[in-house]
Amino acid sequence: MKKIVAGVDEVGRGSLIGPVCAAAVIFNNKINKKIIKDSKLLSKNKREILEKYIKKNSFWAIGYASKIEIEKLNVLNASLLAMKRAINKLKKKPGLILIDGNKAPSMDKYKIKSIIKGDQKIPEISAASIIAKVTRDRLIKKLSKKYKKYSWHKNAGYGTNEHLKAIKKYGLTKYHRKTFGPIHNILSP
Repeated sequence: MKKIVAGVDEVGRGSLIGPVCAAAVIFNNKINKKIIKDSKLLSKNKREILEKYIKKNSFWAIGYASKIEIEKLNVLNASLLAMKRAINKLKKKPGLILIDGNKAPSMDKYKIKSIIKGDQKIPEISAASIIAKVTRDRLIKKLSKKYKKYSWHKNAGYGTNEHLKAIKKYGLTKYHRKTFGPIHNILSP
């Protein structure tokens, strides 16, 4: 019997705002793995098309770690927590979990392997990167409507010059990660 493989990836670690978002994906037999690529190599439009296709042809789940959890645990541990949450929400249980990067959450009941640049090598991880990226981008775009001055709809909360200038001018929102270096440096005299 073929082992059920789940791919897991997260997005938002380097952002200055909001949660980190992780996705876990198990393909069904109908999916065309050849069209699935790392989310960073795709246009926004292509990611959104593939996200629908992947969701239709997979078991998938999303997990978040909040800004508060990021500040309390640090961003790496919060990312691992988001991954755990995504894995635990899967309706089908995998026999093997492949995670992008060099760190993996510790989960006793699963066999987990981390793969450096896994989002470029393993279609299941690429699919997880697409779902996580599209999901988080939608969330940030929604927040951006309320906080237009920070241009989150363009920078996804990352530390662009435009975003950092807006922080200096308008201050922080409740979504900013106050413990992050760029923010800390701006606020320090």
